[in-house]
Amino acid sequence: MPILEILDYAGVAVFAATGALSASRKQLDIIGYLFLASITGIGGGTMRDVILGATPVFWVLNPAYLLVCASVGLLVFFTSHRFESRYRVLVWLDAVGLSAYCVMGAAKGLAATGSPTVAIVTGMLTATFGGILRDLLAGEPSVLLRPEIYVTAALLGAGAFVLATMVGMPLGATSALGVVTAFAVRGGALRYGWTLPTGKAGPGRDPNDIM
Repeated sequence: MPILEILDYAGVAVFAATGALSASRKQLDIIGYLFLASITGIGGGTMRDVILGATPVFWVLNPAYLLVCASVGLLVFFTSHRFESRYRVLVWLDAVGLSAYCVMGAAKGLAATGSPTVAIVTGMLTATFGGILRDLLAGEPSVLLRPEIYVTAALLGAGAFVLATMVGMPLGATSALGVVTAFAVRGGALRYGWTLPTGKAGPGRDPNDIM
């Protein structure tokens, strides 16, 4: 199986697991597990394909991706009670999925357009949109609102992959570089609390106090 196809399935499976873990935290029924696993697993790739005009989107052309999501959702349904901290598992699996998917999204963007800029953006969107949907639907605090670095890790991983590709490195090396870069940044942010500087403005006031 080609490297990029492995990353594609890995990203879908790992993100599906994070969606199912969110369902577990909310104590949903089995349909809730399958729904959140599927939405999270295919969400980022669907956004990527729509933006690139690659329709029908990838999981319509190959329903095996839906079967991967469903299988992972069922697995988590029967095993999630064994995890001591489901949220800790969720955020670290999310970091793995982000690392794989930022490379996959960048590769598809580069192949479709030939533009390094577009490739980096599609890599970032592919890696982050599924997690954003998961948190929104599960009523969890969005990963975007957490203080530690998230989107930046996907941008750096996609950027490393694209840069290495442009200088002629082989696909295996470029993929590994992108994955390791993204995971190192996101993992470091989770482990050590790395953040970017925030704006100096104070928090927004309640709209009722302004009207």
